[in-house]
Amino acid sequence: MRILGIDPGIAIVGWGVLDYANFKFKPVAYDSITTKAGLPVEERLSQIYTQLSEIIEKYKPEAMAVEELFWNTNQKTGIVVAEARGVILLCARQHGIPIFEYTPLQVKQAVVGYGRAEKKQVITMVTTLLGLPKPPKPDDTADALALAMCHGHVGASVLSKYYKM
Repeated sequence: MRILGIDPGIAIVGWGVLDYANFKFKPVAYDSITTKAGLPVEERLSQIYTQLSEIIEKYKPEAMAVEELFWNTNQKTGIVVAEARGVILLCARQHGIPIFEYTPLQVKQAVVGYGRAEKKQVITMVTTLLGLPKPPKPDDTADALALAMCHGHVGASVLSKYYKM
């Protein structure tokens, strides 16, 4: 099973593609989509959609794990991130990819074993468990890989109904 993890944002969208078989992960590719500050929001959203479409077409994921939006104190930032997340969900839907959503707490629990883990702990576990030569940069990319791992672990019971593990 090929899983695309997405950490949504307007400036940076972290993404990571993992193959998951026999309860083991193999990293395929990971990086981030970045948009420049100062561009109109609609242009930034268009860039996210276009680049994510290219990633989907290149790696052909069978599932997308995306972080659920949690409301922070800056409402303006939260709204723009929600718009980016909407474009990401639309892109997956238009490519026929099943979407699975996870909270930060679920991701930390699945990857670190502790739902209140710090970002540094998540990055360390992602790097170690995937056998990466160095921690993924930016942090959004590490978060995207953690989302894909979470889906492999947490979603395995759901996935086994549809895919041979």
